[in-house]
Amino acid sequence: MLRLTLRSLRADALRLALSSLAIVLGVAFIAGTLMFTDGMKAASYAKAGAFDRHTDAAVYPADTASGDRPPAGFDQAVVDRVRAVPGVRAAEGEVTGLGGVLGADGKPVLGYSLVASVPADPALQSYDVTQGQLPQRPGEVVLDERTAEAEGFAIGATVRVGGNGGQATDYRLVGVVDVAGSSRDFGGAFIGLTGPDALKVTDSRGYGRIMVAGQPDVSDEELAKRIAPVVDAKATVLTHQQIVDEGLQDAVRDVEQFNMGLLLFAAISVLVAAFVITNTFTIVLAQRTQRTALLRVVGATRGQVFRSVLLESAVLGVAASLAGVLIGAVIAVGLGALLSPTGAATGEVTLSAATVLLSVVLGTSITVGAAILPAWRGTRVPPVAALSDAAVQTTRRAGWLRLVIGGTTFAAGVAALLLAGSTGSAAFVAAGGVLTFAGIVLFGPLLVPALVRVLGWPARLLLGSIAGLAIANAVRNPRRIAATASALVIGIGLVSAFTVGAQSTKEGIERSVDNQVGADFLVTATGGDLPGTIVADLKKRPELGSVHVPRTVESGGARVVSAHRDQVGRTLARVVEGDVGKLGPGTALVYDSLARERGLTVGSTVPVANRTFQVVAVVVAKGEPMMSGSDLPAGQTIAVSDDEFSALFPDRRGYLVQLDPADGVAELRARDAIEAVISNYPTVSLMDQAGYKKMLTGTVDMLLAFVTALLGLAVVIALVGVANTLTLSVVERTRENGVLRAVGLTRGRMRAMLAVEALLMSLVGALLGIGLGTGVSAGAMSFLNELGGDFTVDLPWGQLGLILAVAAVAALAASVLPARRAVSRPVVEALGVE
Repeated sequence: MLRLTLRSLRADALRLALSSLAIVLGVAFIAGTLMFTDGMKAASYAKAGAFDRHTDAAVYPADTASGDRPPAGFDQAVVDRVRAVPGVRAAEGEVTGLGGVLGADGKPVLGYSLVASVPADPALQSYDVTQGQLPQRPGEVVLDERTAEAEGFAIGATVRVGGNGGQATDYRLVGVVDVAGSSRDFGGAFIGLTGPDALKVTDSRGYGRIMVAGQPDVSDEELAKRIAPVVDAKATVLTHQQIVDEGLQDAVRDVEQFNMGLLLFAAISVLVAAFVITNTFTIVLAQRTQRTALLRVVGATRGQVFRSVLLESAVLGVAASLAGVLIGAVIAVGLGALLSPTGAATGEVTLSAATVLLSVVLGTSITVGAAILPAWRGTRVPPVAALSDAAVQTTRRAGWLRLVIGGTTFAAGVAALLLAGSTGSAAFVAAGGVLTFAGIVLFGPLLVPALVRVLGWPARLLLGSIAGLAIANAVRNPRRIAATASALVIGIGLVSAFTVGAQSTKEGIERSVDNQVGADFLVTATGGDLPGTIVADLKKRPELGSVHVPRTVESGGARVVSAHRDQVGRTLARVVEGDVGKLGPGTALVYDSLARERGLTVGSTVPVANRTFQVVAVVVAKGEPMMSGSDLPAGQTIAVSDDEFSALFPDRRGYLVQLDPADGVAELRARDAIEAVISNYPTVSLMDQAGYKKMLTGTVDMLLAFVTALLGLAVVIALVGVANTLTLSVVERTRENGVLRAVGLTRGRMRAMLAVEALLMSLVGALLGIGLGTGVSAGAMSFLNELGGDFTVDLPWGQLGLILAVAAVAALAASVLPARRAVSRPVVEALGVE
């Protein structure tokens, strides 16, 4: 039986080639992911503690954060106390934050730029200097190699650096450092300053930590014990090893989360491959019915035949898995090239024995597992009956029990998705998606052929008997076509779900901007808050009229927002009573639901942060205030003027400025005035409403492109299944096709028949996938609305049409090789095939 199994493998090598391709691609995704993330982990280990090589201990402040403000940090007095501890050789405060550099052309260097204080004491310096030296005195700066080279900055050049502290200031470039791929590489510039300069640029309230170097004869543990009594009891003192361990733990945790995300997509591809493998073995074993029966007649037991098929699948799985590991290395290199521009520590591709073993075991297990049911069915045919041609049945239909369970499951899934749309329940969304897909798989032998007949009707009108033959061939074996379509449903369903979800999310974001932004121009901070002096500088420009900074805070059981009387009217659905133009010192606008709840009317007073404001209008807003930072309903809102808000909550600086031109000033002139101001602030950018919408939705587009690329492999594997099913069906129908050729069917019409058959299989799977994905997205949008959003389902007809078109073109391409095989065999030879 062993020799016979190996001979069967050789004999059916071409038939199994396409099915092995499905496993190759699935395993390649998994192996590539593991190799890539292993490289990231290795890079993380190599970079761990890179900037603490000479730090023997460090003091971290207690977590005293309130709201969105960071911990206060340490002042210089605490640093001096630590420096005076016996056994301390050097101690300096360190601060990090977002900043920006103006390039040689006067424009900000793109990307998130990090500002960090560089220790002046050589005992604590752990930077790799490639040119010049580290800053020793105020007014000096070092940059990373990439920025210095790209902008043409030479040692001694003047560099303008700015951040949350205010306008950009001139600094002298004294050195260049290598931070590529490290924890200090954010994709933009790295800016190293002295401690006082870094505090000023970042507008920090204190040092984020204190770095300490100990005397050679003092251990790190002893050093930490000596430091603890001189700092706040709630502060944390860590040794060098603890610093490295925590940094490594954070880095590895990020890598593992990324790894889990990639492996989730890999699992989807493997699941699709399992459908393809199961379908392949079902067809191949059905075509071997007479061969199997002959083995039974000459003495082979059912167990021997069953084990022979499993051995065959195991050999196929091992070979395909090893090929997948090789292709996985290419995928890992591609992932590294894709992510390296982001500054991620991708490292080198790492191939370990564990990765190879896991990939081979998984690929082989999937292949053998997918072959078990077809192998069991293949041994159920009685030996004597199977020796006659009449007994060779490849059209075994699904049992009534399966169809009843499948129909019930499918109906339950659709009902759950409908309930998700009305209730916004995440549980209904998940249950609806899983049950609907399970229903399609189980009920597919009845559902898919019916849809093929419906979709084939226009083809029959256009192509006549050719389409009729294609439809008859496609529905001849309901189980087979249902399995082929189900594989497509997984990939295309997920792609459609993300596509519809992304489009709906983008529409919701744009609708929110239309409702909440009532200005022509917007100045946004690159990260964090706006620089401290930019609003005042903008208000000084006579070309500008209203200058508004949207901010929100929860106070006294209500949401308090800042508003500008010249802009607020554009964000309101209606004014219930009063005059919004009276908003100013000592006055407030109250949203309708809060007014009704508290019995407030125009002329009433409302308390806000220990002050009392007079209500001048009761209003209804178009939507929830942006950046609410509160779990309160949108209607529980009080609006006060910008100046009043700043006086009440001085720590709330905001991240956005909304601006309008002054009366009689052209938009172009107003834009020039804004650009003249922000040219001194490298951490802000100017845009109009359209640009602001594009910035907010750009992340959604990037995420959709990334997800679609990952899910694309699952769709490719499913289309391989279409080609595989068609190829094996052509082998199965060799004599039949010969008869058709003999009675006058031309080669071109034979190709057309197979193309229509592939097209129908692909379109049915694509349409079911799009329907499933749209249903899941509709439920997800309702869930987001329950969380406090303004999302409705928006169908991107163009993109969904493109998905159908790609599926159709790919199906036609998948029919080329099977058609060539069908028409290449001479008619007489085809008629003689047993």
